[in-house]
This record gives sequence, structure tokens and C-alpha cells, in this order.
Amino acid sequence: MSTSPLPSSPRRRYAVIGTGIRCRAFLQSQLEHFADTAELVGLCDLNQKRMDYMNESVVAPHRCLAPTYLAADFDRMVAEQKPDFIMVFTIDRTHHTYIIRALELGCDVVTEKPMTIDVPKCREILDAVERTGKQVRVAFNYRFSPSRTTVKDLLQKGTIGEIKAVHFEWLLDTFHGADYFRRWHRDKRNSGGLMVHKSTHHFDLVNWWLDSQPDTVFGFGSLAFYGKANAEARGEYRPYYRSTNDPAAKDCPYALDLEEHEIHKGLYYDVEKEDGYIRDQNVFGDGVSIEDTMNVLVRYKSGAQLSYTLSAYNPWEGYRIAFIGTKGRLELEEVENTATSREGSVGVGIVKGKKIMVYPHRAPAYEVEIPPAEGGHGGGDLPLMRTIFGSADQQEPDQYGRIADHHDGAQSILTGIAANQSFATGQAVKVDTLL
Repeated sequence: MSTSPLPSSPRRRYAVIGTGIRCRAFLQSQLEHFADTAELVGLCDLNQKRMDYMNESVVAPHRCLAPTYLAADFDRMVAEQKPDFIMVFTIDRTHHTYIIRALELGCDVVTEKPMTIDVPKCREILDAVERTGKQVRVAFNYRFSPSRTTVKDLLQKGTIGEIKAVHFEWLLDTFHGADYFRRWHRDKRNSGGLMVHKSTHHFDLVNWWLDSQPDTVFGFGSLAFYGKANAEARGEYRPYYRSTNDPAAKDCPYALDLEEHEIHKGLYYDVEKEDGYIRDQNVFGDGVSIEDTMNVLVRYKSGAQLSYTLSAYNPWEGYRIAFIGTKGRLELEEVENTATSREGSVGVGIVKGKKIMVYPHRAPAYEVEIPPAEGGHGGGDLPLMRTIFGSADQQEPDQYGRIADHHDGAQSILTGIAANQSFATGQAVKVDTLL
């Protein structure tokens, strides 16, 4: 199920809660491309210094500084600044707090994925939408990239008939994948694990591509590479808690030096005394409670079956997906990153790019042209932001139902929540029993 674009009027007012790296991308896009149709009226965060840095580095070059409010003053920000909508970029386990409160205060909401991390919080959000009549949008930028929209178009046209099976492999490399094990995401209580935090993107894509919802989920998950015990077993453990300015981390290929990255330094290292958040923890240290190796089976209400795998320690990043239908097979492969070390070496035989192939029954196979993409997340960021910040005449027809609402947000996380439950119990989970 999808909703319409947020109501468009001249200079819609918005405020943000959570001013980390993802917030930065949204602010830059709005200030550079949509200054005539959207107005930033407030920044809110637990950390005043982080807001100050965001103001100075992103907001100030485009306009005067935005008013700042500590998280405890969220209600006051809404009362004083009267935003039309709130954008939620906080740690995942607090999304529901600000989504619900914003709705209650009369604001629409745009939230970064995942909408939330567990069933009780999800139910609270759904109830709040029903109670207030306000909108919740989930920022599923993957739906908007040209390659994934092309797949949606082909499937929607019946190019390979009725879809019966899907095989989906997602590879996170040892740059991006490792990063989840340095940050707050490494604690499952914060993120729901990668099955919720990361795979919500992938499960949403499959729901959207198939125009269906998950019925039954079964899976296995393990921490097989990161974490202290695994490093010790391989003889690779290095005794440091955090990597910046620790000699023990100097030659570790998994270490992140926050002082080497201007944005990381400004958003995290220079301001960490305000809130105690350590951005560069040892990926092979204690305290990792999320999985890095996951295999999941899903049966959909349409009757289609999905086999899905996610691993977080590959030498290249990207994905391969195959749809098997009654009239043939469709494949999409995207290699997003080929670097395999901090020095930037390239995986031999891996070519960065994307390709869609169609294999009809009893007919020659053919490649499908993918429209050019610009910007982040495979070209999905800017079209998504146009639906959020743009005026009515900037909106593209949403013939593919790319705009995701609270129902879409719920269905995407329920697959991951069910998978986590299956990991723990060894049993298949009926998704409808969760809510």
C-alpha cells in the first residue's frame, strides 16, 4: 500500500530530529534543490555541538542558521516553529517516540528506515496514525533508483509472467559492512539487527516488486566473522576498544580513524563528550549482539517464495536478484563498490556497474537498458527527495507506487522481525500473528 506525496504548498515548513550523517544528506539536497518549496525551521538532537556543526557546515552556506533544540525540548520546537512535517533520523529504537509525538502534535512525518524495530513499537505507530489522521512516510530511496524502477516496470507488464520464486543475495563489503559493527547498530536493542535495520530496504523492495506481503518466514542467523570470539579463533584479535588515536589499531584494516574524515570528525569525534557516543569501536571487540551471516526463506501471500541471504564481510558490495516466472527469468546484478581495503585495491574480475537480463521461455535472452542514474543510493535519493520537498509541478507521476506509507514500513520490518524470531526459536513464523 502506498500514499500520495505530502501536500504541497509554497515553502512547506519542516524540522528534523537527529542530526547525524543521513540527516546531512537530506539537508544538503533540500537546501541545494528545493529552497523555494521547503523551509528548514528547526534542528533537534541530544547533542548541541552536533547541531552546531550541522548548522555551520551545511545550513549556513545556504541560509541563516536554523534554530536548535535539545531533544527534551521537542514539543517546544514544534510549538514555536510550527513545522508542517517532522523528519526523523534518530537511533532506530527511538523512531517511534518522535513519530508518535509528532503525529499527536499535528505534524506529518517522514522517517528514515526502518520505521521502528519491534512489534509493540510498530503497533503504537499504526494506532497513532489511525488516531490522529496524519501521514507517515518511510524514506525507501531504493524504490526510486532507475534500475529498481525498471525491474518494477518489467514485472508490472508481465514480462516473465506470474512470479513464483525469487533468489536475492545482498553483499556488504568490509568497508560498509564493517561499519555496522563499529556503531550503535552493533547492539541489537538499538537496531533490531541487520535483519531490521538493513534488510528492511530489501524486504520492502520484494514486497513492492511482487505487490504482495510476507506470509511465513524461516531463517538462520549467526555472528560468524565480527566480534571478539571470532577474531580470537582466527588469531586476528587486536586489543583496542576504539580505533582513533590508539596505536594498537594503527595497522588494523578494519579500524576507522575519525580524525581522517572531516565529516566524521565534526559530527562525532569532536562532539562525543556531549553524549558519550563512540563512533569507531573495534569491530572485533566485545558487545556485538547482531548477526553478520543470515539466510531467510519467505513465502508470500501471492504464493511466491523468496530465498534471501545477507552477509557483511565480502570483498565487494552489491547484490544479485533473480525472479523466476511462468514465462521466463529476470536477473538484476549491481556491483556498487569494488574496494577491498583501506588503500582502495580493487577486486580482481569484479566490474562496477549494473545489468538487467531477461531470459524468456523458448526465445533469445536480451539485456534491458537502464536509464542513467545520478546521486546517492543508485540515483534514488534525488527523486525521493523531490516527492518530499518538491512543489506540485516537480512531482513525477507515481505510476509504480514508489511512495511508501506506514503500512509499507510495517510490512518491511515484519519480515525481519519474524526472521529474528525464527533465528531464536528455530521455528517458522506466521507474519500475521505478529500484529
